[in-house]
Amino acid sequence: MDRSAADMIDVEARSLGPALRGVLAGLNVVQVVRCLVAVAALLLVLVTLEPFPDLRIEDAATAGAGRMAISYLSFGVLAAVAMLLAAAEDAPSLKTLLKPAHLCFVGWMLINVVLSESREVSMQRFALAASVTSLAVLLPLLPPTQKSFNLCLGGAALALLILCYLGILLAPQLSIHAAADFAEPQLAGDWRGSFGHKNVASPVMTVLVYVGIYLTAVGSFVMGPAIALLAGVFLIFTGGKTSTVLCLAIYALASLVYVTRSLWLKRIICFAPLILMNLLTVGSAASPALAGLTRLLPIDSTFTGRTDIWEFALAAVAEKPIIGHGYAAFWDNVASRETAKGAEWAVTAAHSHNSYLDLAITIGLPGLALVILIFVLAPLGNFQKAQAHNHSGALAKLFLTVWLFGLYYGTTETFLLERQNPIWFMFVLAVAGLHFLARFQCVDSAEPSR
Repeated sequence: MDRSAADMIDVEARSLGPALRGVLAGLNVVQVVRCLVAVAALLLVLVTLEPFPDLRIEDAATAGAGRMAISYLSFGVLAAVAMLLAAAEDAPSLKTLLKPAHLCFVGWMLINVVLSESREVSMQRFALAASVTSLAVLLPLLPPTQKSFNLCLGGAALALLILCYLGILLAPQLSIHAAADFAEPQLAGDWRGSFGHKNVASPVMTVLVYVGIYLTAVGSFVMGPAIALLAGVFLIFTGGKTSTVLCLAIYALASLVYVTRSLWLKRIICFAPLILMNLLTVGSAASPALAGLTRLLPIDSTFTGRTDIWEFALAAVAEKPIIGHGYAAFWDNVASRETAKGAEWAVTAAHSHNSYLDLAITIGLPGLALVILIFVLAPLGNFQKAQAHNHSGALAKLFLTVWLFGLYYGTTETFLLERQNPIWFMFVLAVAGLHFLARFQCVDSAEPSR
């Protein structure tokens, strides 16, 4: 190397040093930590600590049970750190969560756990659910600005999508359902990515489609379309019919709600189809008249055998309608219960395939009523307030869409209050986001460091 080149490199190195130090000095360490916690929370829920389970193993579903302590610890630590960070700078926001309905719900859950048929199981699972739910509630407060929130959300989404597609390319036996799978070999060919089942992958991909659309709307013309396209393609190949049908239908419904002014009209648009869906599904298992109406529709009137499960679940609700059987404790020990003749297989189900019915079984009708009040009715009112005050319209629409998707997805699948379920996490994130947007405006840019 000649002398002139060496001198030039030396000058560049000396000029780069102060520039780098200036950038580092301008960083707010606390803000960086807040973003890292947000991304870590999203990745912990979406990717999990044990991605790509091998379904060819007989006990694949329970293989990680002995390592659940790591998940409990991870979520617990993240939730504690998030609470400390939020309490330090967002105390006014946290105070708005101290509503009578919220306090009654927490109190009811504690009572339900104490009176559970399997108290230890309910206590253990409630501890995890409390950590995950708290983390989801706090996540909208962690990124210091809306731009940083977008980067955290988009970065986590891209990381998950890249991981899933790498799995399809490099380890298809661990990311695509196969005939060699011990359970449900009939799903062979359906993509599941890093998840344990296509029925988890498909709703997550639907939510990521909404994230991509949102990021595009706020000016991220590379990351946004990439996420929407990658998630949309993956969704199609999962073979998840419910999520695929709901994906565009819910976005259209959310768009209609977005342009509607009247709160009462918004309620009719959101809840009338939801009530109808529940009547045609679970209602058909309880009422011969509704069952007859369902048979007139051009669909499978048994909803792929779910009616047997719903009849069994409704009988369980009738046994303990007030206190319920105990949070997350019913479906572990149902093999010995009686069922209708010809529907004996219903006792092998892992859940009731309806989020609202499942809550009635586990936490009783009062618990279900509180969930409906907090997670079904209140969010739409919060959206109306956020829209009236012109608080971050695109972000409010994202939260509205994810919330609506959860409500309708819950008519045929179970996810409400389901511990570290990624749809539950994203659903709570959307509900909390609407709660905060109804009361505060997003910060556009971080304050200059002092």
